[in-house]
Amino acid sequence: MMQIMASVVRFKFGFTSVRMRNWLVGISILVLVLIFIIRYEQSDHKLPTNHTVDGSGVEAAKKPHFMTLEHLDYLFSIKSFSGEEEEEESNCLLVWSHMRPFLERPDALPEAAQGVEEATLAMKQLFVLINKEKQASSMVSKETRRNCPGFVTASDEDLSGLGTVLELPCGLTQDSSITLVGIPDEHSISFQIQLLGSGISGETSRSIILHYNVSFSKPSIVQNTWTEKLGWGNEVRCPCHGSFKNQIVDELPLCNKQSGRTTLEESSNDDATMDFSLSIANFPFLKGSPFTATFWFGLEGFHTMINGRHETSFAYREKLEPWLVSAVKVSSGLKMLSALATRLPIPDDHASLIIEEKFKAPSLSGTRIELLVGVFSTGNNFKRRMALRRSWMQYEAVRSGEVAVRFLIGLHTNKQVNLEMWREAKAYGDIQFMPFVDYYGLLSLKTVTLCILGSKVIPAKYIMKTDDDAFVRIDELLWSLKEKPSTALLYGLISFDSSPDREQGSKWYIHKKEWSLDSYPPWAHGPGYIISHDIAKFVVKGHRQRDLRLFKLEDV
Repeated sequence: MMQIMASVVRFKFGFTSVRMRNWLVGISILVLVLIFIIRYEQSDHKLPTNHTVDGSGVEAAKKPHFMTLEHLDYLFSIKSFSGEEEEEESNCLLVWSHMRPFLERPDALPEAAQGVEEATLAMKQLFVLINKEKQASSMVSKETRRNCPGFVTASDEDLSGLGTVLELPCGLTQDSSITLVGIPDEHSISFQIQLLGSGISGETSRSIILHYNVSFSKPSIVQNTWTEKLGWGNEVRCPCHGSFKNQIVDELPLCNKQSGRTTLEESSNDDATMDFSLSIANFPFLKGSPFTATFWFGLEGFHTMINGRHETSFAYREKLEPWLVSAVKVSSGLKMLSALATRLPIPDDHASLIIEEKFKAPSLSGTRIELLVGVFSTGNNFKRRMALRRSWMQYEAVRSGEVAVRFLIGLHTNKQVNLEMWREAKAYGDIQFMPFVDYYGLLSLKTVTLCILGSKVIPAKYIMKTDDDAFVRIDELLWSLKEKPSTALLYGLISFDSSPDREQGSKWYIHKKEWSLDSYPPWAHGPGYIISHDIAKFVVKGHRQRDLRLFKLEDV
């Protein structure tokens, strides 16, 4: 979160009143604008088909032919969530029908097939829930409203047996936490704590989003992931050695350097072989002694505190993100005393509240608006979206319709979360659903969707992308745009010197086949950037004609 806010505060048009003073960035943005203008003039506004980043000999790929992914016919036959042509339901699917060409490309993103398959299952489950709700009564029962509680605790029955100790009906979100109190058995050589996925994809076994293995034979903590399709990932062992020693997650080290170190180690060298000569006295877990373990969820990964001290961190892995977690499981060798999950995602009670008009999306005139703001959000971030509706979405420019704000959200693997999103979309009218499950690797499809939304569905002079944890100063933004050109504009915090992450298992891992060069071209940071209407049309047309290829990182 701090990294995002540090980036956000540097924008000139600002999420704060602080403006960029770096003249180099300003000149570079001007150069980008000139490049766009020159390219447009030279090409007579036609799309380039053989563009290379730096003339280093990277050949343009051949245009891929369309293919049909299984499940697409079902998804794109949907006109509304209930099957009825109700305006409030169809309004949240305005860009849905435009997405098929991008999902059936053979060079589609690796997660596309899985995201589409799981979206099909999610939609079928959602239809069942919606129909049940409509057949019951207009007022949703209190029992239904408890399906997404703010916290859950384990019962005595759950704690007494082995296996699942907590069920998380609507997953986890950033800053959620799980606290377990237990006693390792005197005779055990190890025990495991697992955070399990929801298993919507039809696999016979649930994915393990985090496997936390504590070993006493050679005191260590091993963290890993597992899926039925890919098996075990690369383990992270604490105490760590080799390349893991200097890695950080959310500014925290992978392992607490003091855990398990002997007095001899502390006064001598730091050799890798010495890292495993551990002192039981310093190891955070002791047989027969109670411990308190708190797992909390940051921007980049899982973090674990044992008895009040940070011990381990573990970066999120691709397609194994915290919102997928649906249960906590423990193994033999551990006597559980209590289990509690807090700060869980809670939706507003749309059925029992009278929704104030000022929180609903205002009607648009039908003519081109000044600015469309697309907010990238995930399904169970209910509170973040509501915080935005209550804060910067109350600017007069937004309420008057000069600026439109829309949340772009993919489906969730949890059916209850999808039901709550459907209720939210009906209540506020500011959500656009995507025909795929919301994996990080599919974020660039949201970028394309935003370009479609701003060029075809809600035509806007400028299109902005931001996230649901950013505060947008709409007044500063509009004032700043008055001085900017209305064409060939890319405006934001531009990075000029960055390179691909080549570490396998990383959330941002890029294979050389995806990007062969050692550095990226200049790009705008994801927390907030603006493009002009013509660039949005350029992106949409380029993808429709398959002149532009899909790349899984969503930043421009």
